[in-house]
Formats: sequence, C-alpha cells, structure tokens
Amino acid sequence: MKIAKPLLLITTPLGLLDGFVECYRLAPGLLFLMAAMVGVVAVGFGTVIATIRRESRAAALTAAEADVGASGRTAR
Repeated sequence: MKIAKPLLLITTPLGLLDGFVECYRLAPGLLFLMAAMVGVVAVGFGTVIATIRRESRAAALTAAEADVGASGRTAR
C-alpha cells in the first residue's frame, strides 16, 4: 500500500481527464452525460464519507459520556 495509494491518487484524476478529452473528441454531447455520471458517483462517495464521520463522532461522544458517567459515580 505504500506505493499503491500515491499511484492511485495520481493516476485516477489523470485517467478521468483523459477520458473527458476522449469523450469530447468522440461525441461532445456524451461529455455532459459522462460528467453527470462522475458527479453522481462523487456525491455518493461524499454522502457515505459524511455518514461514517457523523456516526464515528456520535460513537466517540457516547463513549466519552459513558467514561465521565462511570468516573463521576461515588462508591457507597
């Protein structure tokens, strides 16, 4: 993974740009459809990432509250 992540981070945007250029050369009208498809996929990724982050924050907050509640109790 040490080499794969940077490689993917560089080649994926370049591949998309190359795909957009080839799409424009082949049929300019299809460029709109391709851009719309990439946009829908990007929105899907964004919503999944936002949900994961929101749930992670909620779980961390619940765990912190449980720790405070447990340490705040007095022994009888």
